Amino acid sequence: MRVKNSNFVDYVKIFCRSGKGGAGSTHFHRSKTTAKGGPDGGDGGHGGHIILKGNSQMWTLLHLRYKKHIFAEHGYVGSGNHKHGKDGESKVIEVPLGTVAKEADTGKFMFEITEDNQELILVEGGMGGKGNSHFKSSTNQTPRYAQPGIEEKEGWFVLELKVLADVGLVGFPNAGKSTLLSVISAAKPEIADYPFTTLVPNLGIVSYREYKSFIMADIPGIIEGASEGKGLGIRFLRHIERNSTLLFLIPCDSNNILNEYKILLNELKKYNPELIDKERILAISKSDLLDEELKKELKKELPENIPTLFISSIASSGLTELKDLIWKKLNQ
Repeated sequence: MRVKNSNFVDYVKIFCRSGKGGAGSTHFHRSKTTAKGGPDGGDGGHGGHIILKGNSQMWTLLHLRYKKHIFAEHGYVGSGNHKHGKDGESKVIEVPLGTVAKEADTGKFMFEITEDNQELILVEGGMGGKGNSHFKSSTNQTPRYAQPGIEEKEGWFVLELKVLADVGLVGFPNAGKSTLLSVISAAKPEIADYPFTTLVPNLGIVSYREYKSFIMADIPGIIEGASEGKGLGIRFLRHIERNSTLLFLIPCDSNNILNEYKILLNELKKYNPELIDKERILAISKSDLLDEELKKELKKELPENIPTLFISSIASSGLTELKDLIWKKLNQ
């Protein structure tokens, strides 16, 4: 299925080049009174870095989609009278919190931006060379050489965004995740009765007792084979890595609730085995369709070793109990 155009971009590949260090100066002091003075060559300036900076007001990497090449400024050469060359200007790239930097060629993890205004160097600029004044000695009073600046570094890098949320909603398409988020938070995700309505993660702030709150992410539906890239696949599974608690949502009219739960769990395990260690809650959605007798029968088919609730977003039933359970899990 083709994903529609969106302002939400969670993956970009960019080419970055830092600045070269400026060369040190080979200069000797000259003045009206001094015809042949000693070495006074200044150091070259440092080359600029490529820096990633966290911005809590940003939620997408869209601004980097069409800016593939990012260059920092070279350092300036040193000059006489011990004058230091000007440092090259660094290039600061603002990114949303949860942005992961990787080497494009190897996929090697470099770092992750998790705090507002946090700055980390993606590509280090070259150091400036030392001027000839550093090389004066008792045996060499007039050094006629200085260091060149260190060369710049360049390469392709991948930036991936992992949505930062306390709770991640996990379920098949059309399980009612968007509806739940719209009811218990101020988020207004697109809702319709067909699979893959949600094509981008939606975040909602859920108000809790005594002015407390937590963040819930409606992550696009998983299908069997998602860990191999089927459907929307790995593109969205990575967002679940950042959630401390996973809320599995399965509708009560599912053919087999236990089987659906096992498939979802298996997809998470195949993608990243560590996801299985996260706190889990199971909510049976659309429970306004059930009477007490049907609920009793369904309970016999539910998975063991996971707290389970019957909820209805439409009828607003079970939602207070769900928020209580989520809060308990988040603060264990």
